[in-house]
Amino acid sequence: MIVYKKLIIDKERILNLYQDNDWNAYTNDFEGLIKGILNSTDAIGAYDSDNLVGLIRTVSDQATICYIQDILVLNSHKNQGIGTKLLTMMLEKYHYVRQVVLMTDINDKRSNQFYKKLGMVEYKEKDCIGYIMKQ
Repeated sequence: MIVYKKLIIDKERILNLYQDNDWNAYTNDFEGLIKGILNSTDAIGAYDSDNLVGLIRTVSDQATICYIQDILVLNSHKNQGIGTKLLTMMLEKYHYVRQVVLMTDINDKRSNQFYKKLGMVEYKEKDCIGYIMKQ
């Protein structure tokens, strides 16, 4: 049974989850990732026994916007409803804010289908556009 609760800061398990998803930009600056998690508004873990199998984290002003920063599930645990549960938990928590937003890779068709299945739409469907600073 999967249990959803406040993320336990276990660096080894967190690193394993991000590496399993090939999120190298995060693992290349792992201490920065940990600092980001600690400063997140929400950081919820999905646990199978004591094994971290999923995570969602947000940054929010608790009134007008909630940014879903990360949502990921171990490959071995995908297609079990874990990602759906994590995202649904945040969408329910922040139902009152004007904007719940996230950014994902344009070529990640699986993730894009997942978000659409849960009722999210691309910015262009709301006559919006997003911008990001060049690095």
